[in-house]
Amino acid sequence: MNKQDYMNTSVQEPPLDYSFRSIHVTQVHSVPTDLLSEEPRTGLRPLRHSKSGKSMSQSLWLNNNVLNDLRDFNHVVSQLLEHPENLAWIDLSFNDLTSIDPVLTTFFNLSVLYLHGNSIQRLGEVNKLAVLPRLRSLTLHGNPIEEEKGYRQYVLCTLPRITTFDFSGVTKADRTTAEVWKRLNIKPKKVWIKHNAL
Repeated sequence: MNKQDYMNTSVQEPPLDYSFRSIHVTQVHSVPTDLLSEEPRTGLRPLRHSKSGKSMSQSLWLNNNVLNDLRDFNHVVSQLLEHPENLAWIDLSFNDLTSIDPVLTTFFNLSVLYLHGNSIQRLGEVNKLAVLPRLRSLTLHGNPIEEEKGYRQYVLCTLPRITTFDFSGVTKADRTTAEVWKRLNIKPKKVWIKHNAL
């Protein structure tokens, strides 16, 4: 994981790490592998838990699994975390996701989102993330959308607040290039005005 992202999220607690667990689905009571039945990896620092037994972490790492959708994700996160509304970092890299699930847009404190190494097909999926006010770091490389013409510029136009994209800092020159690209490639929506005949 990118050390700079970890520092930028103001996350004090270690991550709840379910990476490399062969997790297929996030839904409750599902087979073959249910996220709630798995134990998170242990790191250098122990995870703190609330009196109810839920993790105090603000980071959830589900990378390098075999997830193809995020069914019941909100429910599962609320079972795992004491304060799911404070979730600041979600790592879903190296899974089998084909789209950006709208459930991710419900975590308004999300500042780091890793989606690289999935199977996201449509560049327009990025539009869903525009509602996240604190999103600063995003990865999407290694998805089919990376092959789309104007991939980087489209993402930077759609998400002007991000400061790191695909592990690379967003520069002023990047933003200028994205704006020029936008003017040349994205037609503004026409507004039809009816003129009343006098």
